[in-house]
Amino acid sequence: MNLIVYVGKGIVKLRSAYSSATMCKELKTNVLHLLPQTSNGPSAEHDSRPDGAEVLAATVKALKDGLVVAVPTDTIYGLACLAQHRDAIKKVYDIKGRNGQKPLAICVGEIQEIYKYCEVKVKEELLADLLPGPVTLVFERSEVLNKDLNPFTPLVGVRIPDHSFLRRLCQMCKEPLALTSANISSQTSTVAVHEFHDLWPRLALVVDDGPIGDQNRLGSTVVDLSVLGKYRVIRPGCAFTSTVDLLQRKYGLCEDTTED
Repeated sequence: MNLIVYVGKGIVKLRSAYSSATMCKELKTNVLHLLPQTSNGPSAEHDSRPDGAEVLAATVKALKDGLVVAVPTDTIYGLACLAQHRDAIKKVYDIKGRNGQKPLAICVGEIQEIYKYCEVKVKEELLADLLPGPVTLVFERSEVLNKDLNPFTPLVGVRIPDHSFLRRLCQMCKEPLALTSANISSQTSTVAVHEFHDLWPRLALVVDDGPIGDQNRLGSTVVDLSVLGKYRVIRPGCAFTSTVDLLQRKYGLCEDTTED
């Protein structure tokens, strides 16, 4: 059985988690396709337009059950789980083969959520200038954030991707997602779901939004803003020039050249 629902600008087609022949034997990965609209509206067989609650609810349920999902962002495809779920965090590291000393970023849906999980030392106007967008901002973590997430560092990176589906997902979860690239560690970042097909069997859901952006694979620009009045670029990413220009020219921040 197939289910077609609409989310945001397009249609989401959800394939059944089970094939008819192996319904009781083998779990299949759900694949959600975000289909483009036609010039006359969504390209679907149905005249009515559901609100998309069904597919979002299914994704939220997978996350609440402690599972890992693949999602599109505004830069590359990512793996996501609930940041406050200890076992789910472990699954992400296991799926990626990731070094346990490499941190995961968190993803939220609104700027105000950042203040709950981070100790922010910059103006809210600065946050609004960069987010949502292809930038990860690093701050000191608050006591509210799961202590099992990156326990080896007092800092945490936070993102608000410029992607309506992912933002709505965060809002519905009502807690942050842990977010990392959808690939085996040390391998190339992915900009299409077929590029991480080998990971599908270990994921609860895969959301396919087609090829992402300009496909530069650089990921978000990561900037440490944990020191008052200073910035430090951890990863140049795809928005390096515009981000640094904003921090220096508009907000007068100085580059932190202190060695780690």
